[in-house]
Amino acid sequence: MFPSRVRSVRREARVLAVLGLLGALVAGAPAAAPSPRAAYVRAVTDVPATPGSTTPLSAYAIRSTAEVPDAAALVSAPGYRTAGWHPAGSRSTVLAALVADGTHPDPFHSTDQQRIPAADFTVPWWFRAEFTVADTSARTYLDFSGVVSAADVFVNGEQVATASAVAGAYTHHELDVTAVVRAGANAVAFRIKPNDPRKNLTMGWLDWLQPPPDANMGIVRDVLVRRGGPVALRDAHVVTSLALPSLASADLTVEAKVRNETAGAVTAAVSGTVGPGITFGRDVPLGPHETKTVAFTPADTPQLRLDRPRVWWPAGMGAQELYELDLSVAISGAGVSDRARHGFGVRSVRAPLNKDGARQYSVNGRPLLVRGAGWSPDELLRWDATYTEDRLAYARDLGLNTLRLEGHLEHDEFFDLADRYGILTLPGWQCCTKWEGEVNGTEAGESWTAADHPVARASMAAEAARLRDHPSVISFLIGSDFAPDAEIEKGYVDALEAADWPTPVIAAASAKSAPLTGASGTRMPGPYEWVPPGYWYDKREGGATGFNSETSAGPDVPTLDTLRRMMSPAELTSLWKDPAAPQYHRSPSRTYATLKVYDDALSGRYGAPAGLEDYVAKAQLAQYENVRAQFEAYGRNATDASKPSTGLIYWMYNSGWTSLHWQLVDRYLDQNGAYFGAKKANEPLHVQYSYDDRTVAVVNRRTAAASGLTARVSLFNTDGTRKYDRTVTGLGVGGDGAKTIALTVPASVEGLSATYLARLLLTDADGREVSRNVYWLSTRPDVLDYTESNWYITPTTAYADLTGLRSMAQASVSATATTRAGDDAPATSTTVVTVRNTGTGNTPALLTDLHLVDGKDTPVLPVRWSDNQISLWPGESATLTATYRTADLHGSAPRIRISGWNTPKATVPAG
Repeated sequence: MFPSRVRSVRREARVLAVLGLLGALVAGAPAAAPSPRAAYVRAVTDVPATPGSTTPLSAYAIRSTAEVPDAAALVSAPGYRTAGWHPAGSRSTVLAALVADGTHPDPFHSTDQQRIPAADFTVPWWFRAEFTVADTSARTYLDFSGVVSAADVFVNGEQVATASAVAGAYTHHELDVTAVVRAGANAVAFRIKPNDPRKNLTMGWLDWLQPPPDANMGIVRDVLVRRGGPVALRDAHVVTSLALPSLASADLTVEAKVRNETAGAVTAAVSGTVGPGITFGRDVPLGPHETKTVAFTPADTPQLRLDRPRVWWPAGMGAQELYELDLSVAISGAGVSDRARHGFGVRSVRAPLNKDGARQYSVNGRPLLVRGAGWSPDELLRWDATYTEDRLAYARDLGLNTLRLEGHLEHDEFFDLADRYGILTLPGWQCCTKWEGEVNGTEAGESWTAADHPVARASMAAEAARLRDHPSVISFLIGSDFAPDAEIEKGYVDALEAADWPTPVIAAASAKSAPLTGASGTRMPGPYEWVPPGYWYDKREGGATGFNSETSAGPDVPTLDTLRRMMSPAELTSLWKDPAAPQYHRSPSRTYATLKVYDDALSGRYGAPAGLEDYVAKAQLAQYENVRAQFEAYGRNATDASKPSTGLIYWMYNSGWTSLHWQLVDRYLDQNGAYFGAKKANEPLHVQYSYDDRTVAVVNRRTAAASGLTARVSLFNTDGTRKYDRTVTGLGVGGDGAKTIALTVPASVEGLSATYLARLLLTDADGREVSRNVYWLSTRPDVLDYTESNWYITPTTAYADLTGLRSMAQASVSATATTRAGDDAPATSTTVVTVRNTGTGNTPALLTDLHLVDGKDTPVLPVRWSDNQISLWPGESATLTATYRTADLHGSAPRIRISGWNTPKATVPAG
């Protein structure tokens, strides 16, 4: 984010948490039910002796040190009684645990987060767990990262690491605790220090949600109990080199470190497989306590030169093929000593600067327009694999190909899912915190101490080793708003090179540079606040040129269903009545405290809201047109000869809590105008209108070219009277994002009303409709004052007149729906809906929305629609499909709720 966006209660009852309890800590549902009360909290994990096994601690008992008078040696001793402690999951912040067990209210509703006392989190907290081992002949290690912000670590009453060593959320630690582990019960205790992201190289929040009062202190990644034999295997990875442009072959290099843990010389047999049928191996002599790097290359292992490799592609460009590395080390007479397994992909990523200095990505030799958005985890950093997969599936449904992670670098499972879904990722360090304390420039930040540099280097080394084999990861941004200074940059670059980092390293997400990595090739001009749709077509400020790493028109008001779940009645009244009122669910930043700029635009363009429902309806129109225009402008300009657009990151994809701000999808996975505007703009074969020069273009994101297309453009007054109609046949367009201009709409059309509608239809050679796009436009343009632009907005001095939409007659719409079990997944259902404008006059049904609901009129979420928020003229119909988990109906029959700008609300059965 831009730097100007400046940025216990003692429980009387007792709690019992068995291992299975901790599923309540997931993020799928923001409000968790209180846990049962009983004698004490137990958190015990059984650990096998199998060499190479890694077993996560399954749960913790946690409590403030202010409430625990006992010494660390007692707290970390097996059998210590945790009466009055709180249960916590294997990955948990303090507040996540306290919300899950009912100690504190749901912080995502209304202003309830303000009821949580921040003073409770200004002292360290204990995280305590026990694990059992039956066999102590194997070596035992604690393997972890994700401590926020630092921790003293104790095992069986002995301190095994200090907080000065275990510092930083991303640093990786392997503690050999073999000497203190005993057969039977063992205890580990972390004394977690409070977090301050302006003082610690950890995780923090900026201006897209109200930060949690505990600042996410806790352990947010798995703590693994690793078992091993006399030789350890570490750092296993695969370096791939793909032949371009033929893709006919790929060279693989498999590397790992082997470490002799004994005081005697050994010969280690390292062997492995890469997919079916490819095996390799070698004996490696090791002296006492010696570590060696072993590498298998095509030069010495010819089978690692693959003919016709299974290449990994981003979504929409090809299949997501993955290989698996399975590597082990054995000692003669002792069997397998250690093992490493993980997936990887064969693909090539390049991102040189084009002639305009913009970063231009290509994957496997084919050009890529980055169409992405900014990812946020759950505000309390709760992990739910299903919820995460749902959001990734939505991203793919939207036609996005990239997600940017500014800090909050997610769990391994997230990147595994991104690999499977073909969603590219742009991880990087966070702005405006300690991460950008020392920058390549004169800007002031949080000064670093000598102790910060090794933490930063260790963080970079750990994340590089963790992410390098994921084909979905296409870069690492070592800066966000600013590039790091020379010393910090060198630490990062050295760590990346040592890890065999395979993709471009980017100095910053803004137009900055650093001595080693050079110019970023990206830019961060905003906007972050409302601008009209036509803004995006200008090749200045945040318009469609180059690589814009974070930008949008600001607020994204959710559906009424979501608003009523997240806000109080008084807040809902203020939302539509008082543009100057601070909105807690927008942002903690004073810049974004209110919705005044957005609300002024709604009133200026559509007319003042008459009530909450009218306000939300106008918001959906505004968000649909604006988000669609943003993605359409960047798509159209991607193949321009001069100053082409190369990348767009919508700010943001999701907010991580219940928000009015920067989101294509809301907390509950409901879909509004912003969602369907993006989905429309990013459809594979797409016809679109240009706000700047009135051209109608066809953009083809498919691999293959398309020919024999017909484009028809019609302009209508709001009463449905047609005033212009033109058809162009025989259109052809190349693949991979190519465009062709079908026609230019006249600047003036006789009899056209001040507010009018444009309907664009694209049909294929067989006459089938392949793209439908409807715009609501004005003969009076929005006027921007570029001379007053700043980092977050270009002011609008006059608004387009869209008030004519208020005079549209009510449309008559009918729908029929049927439901069947999923073809591929029996746990899913598909509802097929045919919606028809049955009116006898000329009035179109504008932005007709279909919501799948259960018997209580509650939206069934998540749901993936083939299309939605469609506009139909009398006699027109469309057949749409909705796919969802059958269990999310909660036993009721599905129904379809119909609504729209000028469509009366109705509900029809869909059983």
